[in-house]
Amino acid sequence: MAGKNQHVVPHQGGWAVKGAGNTRATSVHDTQAAATDAARRIAQHQGSELIIHRPDGRIRDKDSHGGDPFPPKG
Repeated sequence: MAGKNQHVVPHQGGWAVKGAGNTRATSVHDTQAAATDAARRIAQHQGSELIIHRPDGRIRDKDSHGGDPFPPKG
């Protein structure tokens, strides 16, 4: 079973990693790049999705680390 999707979100002048549905941050970082690296490691370990947000909260990018079918269906 896959873990929670990991979100990189703006947080009090920096960036945070939050699991989907969590109210508290898993970790807080000074830069978006550092938060993305941390979230990517968690997503790879859990086989979940990494979702990176823009400073305004909109989704900027996604990267799947789960069991995607290959080749893709359809």
